Amino acid sequence: MALAMAGQGAAAETLESALARAYAGNPTLNAQRAGQRATDENVPRALAGYRPTVTGSASAGVSYISGKLSALAAAGGGGGQETLYPRSVGIGVQQTLFNGFRTDNQTRQAESQVLGGRETLRNTEMQTLFTAAQAYMNVLADTATLELNRNNVEVLEEQLRQTRDRFNVGEVTRTDVAQAEARLAGARAQVSLAEANLRTSIATFRQVIGVEPRQLAPGRPIDRYVPSTLTAAVDIGLAEHPAILSALHAVDAAEAQVKIAESSLYPTATITGNAAQTLDQQIAGTRYFAGSIIGQLSVPLYQGGAEYAQIRQAKEQVGQARLQAEFTRDQVRAGIVTAWGALEAAKARVIASQAQVQANEVALNGVREEARVGQRTTLDVLNAQQELLTARVSLIAAQRDRVVGSYQVVQTVGRLTTRFIAVPVAQYSAKQHYDQVKDLWYGVRTPDGR
Repeated sequence: MALAMAGQGAAAETLESALARAYAGNPTLNAQRAGQRATDENVPRALAGYRPTVTGSASAGVSYISGKLSALAAAGGGGGQETLYPRSVGIGVQQTLFNGFRTDNQTRQAESQVLGGRETLRNTEMQTLFTAAQAYMNVLADTATLELNRNNVEVLEEQLRQTRDRFNVGEVTRTDVAQAEARLAGARAQVSLAEANLRTSIATFRQVIGVEPRQLAPGRPIDRYVPSTLTAAVDIGLAEHPAILSALHAVDAAEAQVKIAESSLYPTATITGNAAQTLDQQIAGTRYFAGSIIGQLSVPLYQGGAEYAQIRQAKEQVGQARLQAEFTRDQVRAGIVTAWGALEAAKARVIASQAQVQANEVALNGVREEARVGQRTTLDVLNAQQELLTARVSLIAAQRDRVVGSYQVVQTVGRLTTRFIAVPVAQYSAKQHYDQVKDLWYGVRTPDGR
């Protein structure tokens, strides 16, 4: 590749190291990881339905009683007063025995959401890596384009100087000088535009990768990870792309929601146990213990029809999820075909642009020689110089598209991950957090200590 930033050295940033930086520090990707960790907590929330709920209670206070305290005191016309200190402590346990398989289906739904979230996270990873590769190559391409435009200004300045010298000795007219001046002014405008484009690319690089671009090494395509044929690419994409897998998990979650809604039509069985110790409730010195175990069966007969509407609604949402999965398949297939065509076109453009640059270099040298002997005008030289510049800029764009296109194909088939393309970086495991929290019965601290 011809694309590189000036001043390369031993510490030059490579495309692979830039991808590693984006993988580790990109805020969009890290936010998605945090969202996935939050989704993991749906599983222990669902599993809580299998477990008992335990409630403790305690009370203490002061009670003042004044008046006739007994029938004997009433007969004697006497009265009295007494201060009590009632206290109690108790515990209650409730266990659901059957709830229409609601907990089973909520657990399955939560697990499907976790699996779908992992695929969404993988898709975000691929998008982040592709955006990083794109930003890296944009900086290289815009840097090279700016350098070409600056060199063009220097050439045109020299061309204008020579034209003025020839005008002073009467070899060319004032028109030739004006043409050279106009072309130089246009070249300076192109430099300003190229500088603005480079600043934009640098800002995007900083946003995606997290550091300012310094001494970027040439970027190279990842053809070894590109499928050999378009048919193979489509087959791989339809089988492996995380967007499709996430959509299929969404179908599973929607089907579980139907079962959850249907559970409202089933009986519910629970068992409740209570134990309490009380002191000085109404008479000083009294103390008693109460305990109970109660089983309860609740059978819904009719609840206004809302439950039936929820079931029908859930079934329609299953159909919607299935249609969305089909749409995602078509979207992935179209993306693969588009990316494949763009990569093939970029390959052809690189070859054609290289030939165009070589031909324009020969043509420019020839026009300059012919202009020296009066067979070509100043405008001919300026046009040949402009054509060479255009060809070189086109070559840079084609080389950039060649590299980005290879990354895009790998992304559209669902394989642009740090693990698959062997980016040297510590791998983030979404399963690790899930294993840490799925069976937790208590605790408010997250596995990372927060």
